[in-house]
Amino acid sequence: MSMLRQSLTVFGCLTVLTGLAYPLVLTGAAQALFPRQAEGSLIRQQGRIVGSRLIGQATEDPRYFWGRLSATDFPTDAAHSGGSNLAPSNPALRAQAQARIRALRAADPGNAEPVPVDLVTASGSGLDPEVSPAAAACQVARVARVRGRPEAEVRALVARATTDRLFGVVGEPRVNVLELNLSLDEPGGAGQK
Repeated sequence: MSMLRQSLTVFGCLTVLTGLAYPLVLTGAAQALFPRQAEGSLIRQQGRIVGSRLIGQATEDPRYFWGRLSATDFPTDAAHSGGSNLAPSNPALRAQAQARIRALRAADPGNAEPVPVDLVTASGSGLDPEVSPAAAACQVARVARVRGRPEAEVRALVARATTDRLFGVVGEPRVNVLELNLSLDEPGGAGQK
């Protein structure tokens, strides 16, 4: 009987410690030290949440830059994240890539540049909010044309939205698509037609 009591006491203490105390301390510390990140890196405009800096936003509106594909049926819901798990040799992956290339070409028929791979494939999570600078650059002409703005102005917005490698060596340069698209609609941005 004493072994059972000791086991239940240890179980209860560890449950309180690891199931309640530790998560509460960690959550409190995160909210105190990194409040924006602890809340999900939400982007607000005029007091309204328009998205998260960490979650891709699906759009095929030609006035905006397009992000990466999502392999999920819920492209902006982190609860349903996941990759396609299609091998490079899988015909379904090729068909998806070709369909996306056709959609990009239909939205910008004069663009004969090669389509960057990150515009035709999904990321491992299916929620990637960023594209390569090459993927953004390949869409500049379309966005500028549809908005009736000079390409140089739209290229400048892409350059401002480009984040370099961490410490100059970690990762790759990248462009957050949601932040870039929001800058298009700001006064003084590329505006609307």
